[in-house]
Amino acid sequence: MGIDLKPFVVPSPIVISELADKVIAVDAHNAIYQFLATIRGPTGELLMNNKGDVTSHLSGLFYRNTNLLIDNLKLIYIFDGKPSLLKSKEIERRRKAKEEASQKYQEAMIEGRIEDARKYSQGTSVLTDKMIEESKEILNLLGVPYIQAPSEGEATAADLTKSNFAYSCASQDYDSILFGAKRLTRNLAISGKRKVPNRNVYVEVETEMIEHQQVLDQTKLTQEQLIDAGILIGTDFNPGGVPGIGPKTALKLIREYGKLEKIEKIKDTLASIPYQEIRDIFLKPEVSNAENVEFSEPRYDDIVNFLCIEKNFSRDRVNGTLEKLKKSIAQRTQSLEKWF
Repeated sequence: MGIDLKPFVVPSPIVISELADKVIAVDAHNAIYQFLATIRGPTGELLMNNKGDVTSHLSGLFYRNTNLLIDNLKLIYIFDGKPSLLKSKEIERRRKAKEEASQKYQEAMIEGRIEDARKYSQGTSVLTDKMIEESKEILNLLGVPYIQAPSEGEATAADLTKSNFAYSCASQDYDSILFGAKRLTRNLAISGKRKVPNRNVYVEVETEMIEHQQVLDQTKLTQEQLIDAGILIGTDFNPGGVPGIGPKTALKLIREYGKLEKIEKIKDTLASIPYQEIRDIFLKPEVSNAENVEFSEPRYDDIVNFLCIEKNFSRDRVNGTLEKLKKSIAQRTQSLEKWF
């Protein structure tokens, strides 16, 4: 679900070239779920090879990352570890939502409502252990390092920006801001028009950057107060937040009272929220460091063997994409050599 901080932020549009030669810490699960939701067939079915293996995640990871590597971004993917027990309600909510979406998808298919089927299919995605391992394999072959976080991937991604190893996090969710990320990049490599869910309306989408300090300046809150506002709205650790309080009201209350405990009218509700534990998750999270991270060159032959032979991807398309990547890397290498 992610926290709704949209009313708190003023994103700045950027172009991908502005991130060239910068390390971007990508929320791996967020990205892969995005591929599973959007890279589907005409009736909403996941892409599969001739063996029946799902390939939507591999297609997204390969083609998006090669494009970003061509633009000279230094990517590092952060995978979620064991979730906090406080996240169990949110995990159960997501499971039920997927079951409901799957049922609606099947009904729409039986009744021939293809447009509805495509819509419902986006909510049915399940990320399996096999998909995660395959995702790590294609990243490794591309020379894109990854980190297995002990718990929340966004916490480790945010910590990498705080230690200045990474320039920005990349995710569609805003949670990394609550973890203190210096910067958050949204819509990485997504541009053009995107259909609004459940409506026949299209909107322009552009890559955007959110600066952590600007969020604090905009809201006139400290980091601790921003987290308290998030708890009022609802996080993955207390889904739904405090009933009747949305982002604007949360901001107003925290500005007025300074902290949760001083808001008299929510005293009874607050007693049932483990707010101090949630604060600690954001302020003192379990994280992994980047001491063993290495960026390497793509292993072109191994990529072809994995995608084309094992996973039945189009050899022509994969080779064409890899040729563009080779050319881009060669041009950068030649440019560097001119300086020596």
